[in-house]
Amino acid sequence: MELQALPSRIGQVRRIVSAQLRYWHLDPLIDRAALGVTELLTNVHLHARPDKTCVVEMELLLDRLTVSVRDHDPRLPVPADVPETGTLTTCGRGLAMVAAMSESWGARPDGESGKVVWFTLPASAVVPERSARPPRRTPREQVVSPFPEVVAVDVHRASHAPARSAVVG
Repeated sequence: MELQALPSRIGQVRRIVSAQLRYWHLDPLIDRAALGVTELLTNVHLHARPDKTCVVEMELLLDRLTVSVRDHDPRLPVPADVPETGTLTTCGRGLAMVAAMSESWGARPDGESGKVVWFTLPASAVVPERSARPPRRTPREQVVSPFPEVVAVDVHRASHAPARSAVVG
C-alpha cells in the first residue's frame, strides 16, 4: 500500500496490518508486526527526503512473514547506539526495537533514489496444522433452518460469501 508517512496515517496502517494477519490466521504476530511497521513508518516521517511517500508491503512465504517499507530517500538507516538502561531517551531506539523483536532485519538500496527497510518474523509456529481445521463440507450439504420463514443456505457458498439471509413472506 502506498501512503504518506504522516502520524495520522500510521494508526491506519497498523489496523490494516493487524486485519491482514488475522485474515492469514497469524494473530500471534500482530503485536510485533504492528510495532515494527510503526517504527519503520516513523523513521520515514522523521528522516526521509525529499518526501514522505512510501510503500508498505507484507509477504508470507512458507514459514516467514516479511514486512518492508520502501521510500524515496537513498540514505540507508544507521541504527543509533542503544541508550544505557535507566535513561529517558525516547528517540533513536526504533531500529533497535525492530532488531530486538524480529527474526532478522535490514536495509538495501532500491534503484538510484530510494531504499527498502524490512524485517522478518517466524510464522511457522503459528500456522495452523491441517488436521486442526474442521472438516470441509461438500457443496451439496445444506443447513436446514428450524425457522420455515428463513431460506436454507448452501454451507459451501455461505462460508465464502458475505453473510446474507432471505426471508420468505
